[in-house]
Amino acid sequence: MLKTIAKVLKKGGRDLEKFLRILPQRKLLALSFAVLILLLFFLPGQGYYQNLFLFWRPPSAKKIAVDLPVHPYPVNKTGKLVPWLSAKSVVVTDLDSAALLYAKNENLKLLPASTTKIMTAIIALENFPLDKILVVPNLEKNGQVIGLLPGEKMAVKELLIGLLVASGNDAAEVLAGNFPGGRGEFIKAMNKKAAELNLANTHFENPSGLDNPNHFSSALDLARLTGYALNNPTFAEIVATREITIQDAEKKNAYRLSNINKLVGQNLGVLGVKTGWTAEAGECLVAFTGRDSRRIITVVLGATDRFGETKKLLDWVFANFSWEKVSPYTGNQPR
Repeated sequence: MLKTIAKVLKKGGRDLEKFLRILPQRKLLALSFAVLILLLFFLPGQGYYQNLFLFWRPPSAKKIAVDLPVHPYPVNKTGKLVPWLSAKSVVVTDLDSAALLYAKNENLKLLPASTTKIMTAIIALENFPLDKILVVPNLEKNGQVIGLLPGEKMAVKELLIGLLVASGNDAAEVLAGNFPGGRGEFIKAMNKKAAELNLANTHFENPSGLDNPNHFSSALDLARLTGYALNNPTFAEIVATREITIQDAEKKNAYRLSNINKLVGQNLGVLGVKTGWTAEAGECLVAFTGRDSRRIITVVLGATDRFGETKKLLDWVFANFSWEKVSPYTGNQPR
């Protein structure tokens, strides 16, 4: 073996000697090339955007001719808390600024009783002419009624007065029964409207507010619903009525009605809206109050004294809150 290697070395001695002589030069060249590659890989490039000098300028804003109403915002200046209330759920809101002044279990789903009739009135107002004559069908007497007679002809506005002032379940059923498609379609329209108004904790099964496990609403939803309803001047006029007499279309029968809401007409400035009561729901009251140019909606559900507790809430609001002006954003705020 050694002899074979010696022969090879002897035969190619000159070539081997030449190779060994240039080998260190090749190693040095390869090492230099490797270092150059590494430098090119790690050194940052000099692109266009690296040599571009930018100067900050405040963004330009185009003024538009829109005059947004800015309402004074209610602020509790004294910090005094709401007095104790028995109601399961409570909401107090300022109608103009949409500010929530107080809330207790505001999203709790509860039996709304006859506060349901706020929605009943809205569907009737938006689908019937006020002078349209409806015929009273044979009705089962169930809960609060005004005593409408089978076959009697009543104008829609008279029925709305009976619905909202005296809380007549029979008036609710007449309106629902004469709806295009019948009572079932009327209830569908109630739930469709609730969805349109984003009343997520509300569902109706009847037009009068009779107890049903699938018939519910919340204090916050009822406050929002009332704010919407008050945009209708007929609704606002009717719910503020203390006493009134309505007649059938043929002037044969008259009904003397008194508002079930005992606070209407008192010095509190209460202008309606709707009471509600069943044994399971407890005492309920959605009230609208206008006082000192302020407009307040209060909702109490599941109370033991709906009128007394609403009065407490209103006294608390007007004794402790002041309304402060809020300036709109002008775009010239400090940075």
